[in-house]
Amino acid sequence: MAYETIIVEVEEGIATVTLNRPEVLNALNSLVFIELGEACANVGADDSVRVVIITGGEKVFAAGADIKQMALSTAVNVATSVRPSQATFNLIENLNKPVIAAIAGYALGGGCELTLVADVRIAAENAQFGFPEIKLGILPGGGGTQRLPRLIGAGKAKELIFSGDFISAEEALRIGLVNKVVPADQLLIEAKKMAKKFAARGAVAIQMAKTCVNEGLRMDLNMGLQYEHKCFSLLFATEDQKEGMKAFLEKRKPNFRGR
Repeated sequence: MAYETIIVEVEEGIATVTLNRPEVLNALNSLVFIELGEACANVGADDSVRVVIITGGEKVFAAGADIKQMALSTAVNVATSVRPSQATFNLIENLNKPVIAAIAGYALGGGCELTLVADVRIAAENAQFGFPEIKLGILPGGGGTQRLPRLIGAGKAKELIFSGDFISAEEALRIGLVNKVVPADQLLIEAKKMAKKFAARGAVAIQMAKTCVNEGLRMDLNMGLQYEHKCFSLLFATEDQKEGMKAFLEKRKPNFRGR
């Protein structure tokens, strides 16, 4: 399917979704969120896709929201216009397969919020992260005030949100905002290398593991442990569990089929 603001490519079970508005540094507007949500829903329903990579290319991830569009908003219409972004972020966060964000250049505001809904974040050495909304008299409205503290802790999250300052890829790695930092020319290579590793694992087990982590963060420890126990038990009804353990005993690589 053809899109105006993104490019979707599928190869060897990996869907790469590239933001494609280079003339405005991949600024996020309502059409981007609609197309991104539709594309991710489609790859989520495609059994041949095992892992999703979201990137902006080698120069910039996304330099935030489209301020020209936002500047004309009122309190009434912004409440409606922000819904596509929230719906898309929620969809990606809960997608039934791993999502890797491959981040180069600016990942600011809504762009940084987009990285937060990925399961894993790989940054190029030239990446910069930040929430400059406070300098515009607003706050991060795409989940930044909620997902960022859960990832890096409340104190550091408040510092970034209150100051609007940018941080480097190395600082992002130090505080746990990203998983890995690589040279810019190795960004997609490393992302695909990790994606291939995930794709070789049991798809059902990965889906349940992702759900356990995501849902467990919304529960207290006792409820989370009970949820994990149920998911663990259900996996023993899958073909992948039988194949994985049989392959282990036979000292060979498993041939998982996602069932």
